[in-house]
Parts: sequence; C-alpha cells; structure tokens
Amino acid sequence: QKQLVESGGGSVQPGGSLRLSCAASGFTLDRYAITWFRQAPGKERTGISCISSSGDSTIYKDWAKGRFTISRDNAKNRVYLQMNNLKSEDTAVYYCAGLRDCSGFVELWGLGTQVTVSS
Repeated sequence: QKQLVESGGGSVQPGGSLRLSCAASGFTLDRYAITWFRQAPGKERTGISCISSSGDSTIYKDWAKGRFTISRDNAKNRVYLQMNNLKSEDTAVYYCAGLRDCSGFVELWGLGTQVTVSS
C-alpha cells in the first residue's frame, strides 16, 4: 500500500524554525515530484513548493521564497520542507503530495502534520 507520511510538525514561537519530513511507504519516492501544501483553518488548501523527482528543479510560491526551502534525499526516500522565520499566519496543517511532475495532478496525498506558530 502506497502511503506518504508527514512528520516534524509542532508548536513554535514566531521567528522559529521547523523542518517537515515526507516519507514514502510501500514505494520509492524517486518516481514522483513532491509538492508541499498547507491548509489553514477556514481556508482552502494551497501549494507552497514543488520539487522534481530528481531534485534538480524546484518551484516556490512567491510568498514562500526566502523562508521555505524544499529538498529531497531519494536514498532515504524522503522530501523535506525547511521553514524559517515562522509567522502566526503559517499556522496550518501541512501536507505532502506525489505527482508525476510539478505541473501535473496530485496522485497521492499524505495525512498532514499540524504546525502552530504562537507566542
């Protein structure tokens, strides 16, 4: 059974950092581009960043540039999202998703991990 499992979420103060991890279970992650999404309470799910299957190409939403960094380690079957200088508006459930490429449709969703930024 193919699964994506996010981890690394938690509570952090404004200005803090977290690194989220997306792990693959039951398949090899290097077949998929991976996009990180987030969904804040009462808001639509929105994309943050995508990384190609090989890791040689990345895309970011403008608001994420400079604070968020996506990376992957295919040997470990994982994709990461480093989040720095976190703000209260970054509070959301964060999801990773598998796609054939960064312009394609999501084929596989993770269950999400909660990130709360609060003083």
